[in-house]
Amino acid sequence: MTGFTLPGGGGRPRNERLRRPTPRGARTAALCLTGALALGAAPDPTAAARAAADPLARYHHQPLAWKSCLLGPDDATGKELEQAGARCADVTVPLDYARPDGRTITVAISRIRATDPTHRIGALLLNSGGPGGQTIGDPPWVRKAMKEVGARYDVVGVDPRFVGRSTTLDCHWPTGSAFRGAGTGRTGFEHTAAFAADLAHRCRTHAGGLLPYSSTRNTARDMDVIRAALGEHRISYLGYSYGSYLGEVYATMFPGRTDRVVLDGVVDPGRYGPRLLRGTEEANRHALRDWAAWAAAHHATYGLGRTRNAVLTSVNQVQAAAARTPLRLGGHRVDEHVLPVVVLNGLSQDNPGAYADLAQAVGDLRRAAEGQGVTPTPWLAGSLDFLLTGSDSAYGSAQTSILCGDVTAPRDPETYWRDLRRAGTRDTLFSPVSNNIGPCAFWDPPREGPTTIRNDLPALLVNSTGDPRTTYRGAETVRDMWPGSRLVTLRGADQHALYGVFGSSCVDTTVNAYLASGRLPATDVTCARPPAP
Repeated sequence: MTGFTLPGGGGRPRNERLRRPTPRGARTAALCLTGALALGAAPDPTAAARAAADPLARYHHQPLAWKSCLLGPDDATGKELEQAGARCADVTVPLDYARPDGRTITVAISRIRATDPTHRIGALLLNSGGPGGQTIGDPPWVRKAMKEVGARYDVVGVDPRFVGRSTTLDCHWPTGSAFRGAGTGRTGFEHTAAFAADLAHRCRTHAGGLLPYSSTRNTARDMDVIRAALGEHRISYLGYSYGSYLGEVYATMFPGRTDRVVLDGVVDPGRYGPRLLRGTEEANRHALRDWAAWAAAHHATYGLGRTRNAVLTSVNQVQAAAARTPLRLGGHRVDEHVLPVVVLNGLSQDNPGAYADLAQAVGDLRRAAEGQGVTPTPWLAGSLDFLLTGSDSAYGSAQTSILCGDVTAPRDPETYWRDLRRAGTRDTLFSPVSNNIGPCAFWDPPREGPTTIRNDLPALLVNSTGDPRTTYRGAETVRDMWPGSRLVTLRGADQHALYGVFGSSCVDTTVNAYLASGRLPATDVTCARPPAP
């Protein structure tokens, strides 16, 4: 479930797989090297004075040891970065910014340097969402999307704290995602409540020393250390999905430190938190209907029905079958709690490849419901491995720790049960996921309160009208909140993440013109969906 992995993935191309974290030995070595920042052959009066004025001076002025991004012969991310001319480094940051002389962790970054230094604008930092998504591998495809203006930027990918090649937070979960459907009736809800409580317990057991320091505010602080370590007075920023919220927080906490800001798939900060999927149900139903119309037009290939309603009936039949008895697909069992998440994750990308993946998956599920032996097709196999094994435990662990560390979730399970009952039978597919209980109900309270986002920022906002993850209403809310911003709207697409991903020349040209000149469009921009190839 890459490209967008609940609750907010972002701009990574759809076919890119989640990469494994840095091996423990390499990570430990990186942590040991951080001691060099505090040790010297002799006292340095200049450094002492600087530290007195700036308690983070040793982090802000640390030398970065740039190195090959290739971790080994099987490192696909490293190979892509090497081919693009990128170099990598580990940035040392405090685990706890209230105790900068205490324990340190590392944040892994990659950089493709500007090839037009005469006209260099600065550094462009990236975040492709999640939360918990790796971004260290993104500079090559972002640099390609930037076209000519890319030569004027250092394009910097960052694996945020506790993610990917950075110091890892792993709760040793049996899943890569905490999200589940509540199922039917109180028994199903109690089952998912116990599942959520167990995930929270595993995090306290295996990562309790890190959990208090996992938050968007600390990620923003890390970004500012990276800015300073790169020698930049200000940074430009491109954030997708959750990355838009991170951009909102960074620009609020560090006013004056941003240059050009592009937020693609815009999160309404007033709705952000562990239950941020609430309110996306209608957009997902719309996306499902559009997919069903496409599948009906391709009935000869997928056999799901000749009309949109017939295809939707196939989905309903599969869901009902999973509620009766878990469906057997290879070594996996898909029940009423997992099936809605599979469908939801198939709906964030509006293109024939993504539509075909979901159509094949529904076909596999339908054959399993009929009692046939099924070897799942590649996309479904990857989704089930993600949801039903611990292969991507670190992803789900980091994602949940950030959401729970940012905003307090309701503690009483009855709150969720009441919300599920209110949703009733109007939507039996998506509402049982968006309203369900999760691990944050069993989490310790955040160490800091939510960030009150600044009143204005001259940023470029980008969203499609049918985005099923960061809904268009959220982008309109931020546009109203920031009168100095501009909104680029793509009409007629159920697409999450646009710039460099969807293939809209209108969107891409508008973003690149802003990155080149620093001037926002005079008015908001509306783009039509590009014609099908």
